[in-house]
Amino acid sequence: MVELNELVIYCDQFLAARDFDDYAPNGLQVEGERPIQRLVTGVSASADLIAAATAWRADAILVHHGWFWKNEPRSLIGIRAKRARELLKAGASLIAYHLPLDAHPQVGNNATLARRLGWLDAAPAPGHLGLLWCGRLAAPCTPQALAAELTQRLGRASVCVAAGRDRVEHLAWCTGGGQGYLEAAAALGVDAFISGEISEHSTHLAREHGVAFIAAGHHATECDGVRALGEHLATRFAMEHRFIEIENPA
Repeated sequence: MVELNELVIYCDQFLAARDFDDYAPNGLQVEGERPIQRLVTGVSASADLIAAATAWRADAILVHHGWFWKNEPRSLIGIRAKRARELLKAGASLIAYHLPLDAHPQVGNNATLARRLGWLDAAPAPGHLGLLWCGRLAAPCTPQALAAELTQRLGRASVCVAAGRDRVEHLAWCTGGGQGYLEAAAALGVDAFISGEISEHSTHLAREHGVAFIAAGHHATECDGVRALGEHLATRFAMEHRFIEIENPA
């Protein structure tokens, strides 16, 4: 068991949360009523996750996608109010880390994706605060074969733009909605770029740069980081931890 403030201070420091100019507040977003003995982790703070965490009697919910995003309404009305009511009724805290959880060298989404896929020499690309990573495959393959492996490992159909490549080995990647890093990846001289999402213009950029592009799913590429953080915290503070998967095809 750990006091809420102690847990949040530790996470802030462990994840270097203050190093990031983020799209939403990192750290404690909703203060609960009690110390933390049971911690639920999940990708997004949806109503389904709150309900599942409440059924498990969780004291806190820690997510990658929390609330209060920039350019969204600040009023707690409609769906936002319903989520907040259920969370407050349960007396649980809501903690969220966005970019800091993408970037962390141990439990971050980029690092854990590389471990799951067995990519070699995985490391942050210079100058991107850990949000863009690079490495290589253990053996070269076609872009289609790499996309098929991502589909099999992550359980979500990948989109593949081969961009004229028949062989890929050196990779760059940014999980989630990281398709905007495609040109930065191309500047690294890689054969392929992997992200969670693809935009309409991503296809043209990939073809014109000659870099294969694989979109493996925003949700699918960001499950492992928050789970790894929860496991780390459970060991560090002798808490119970449960990662709850809320299915999302995106």
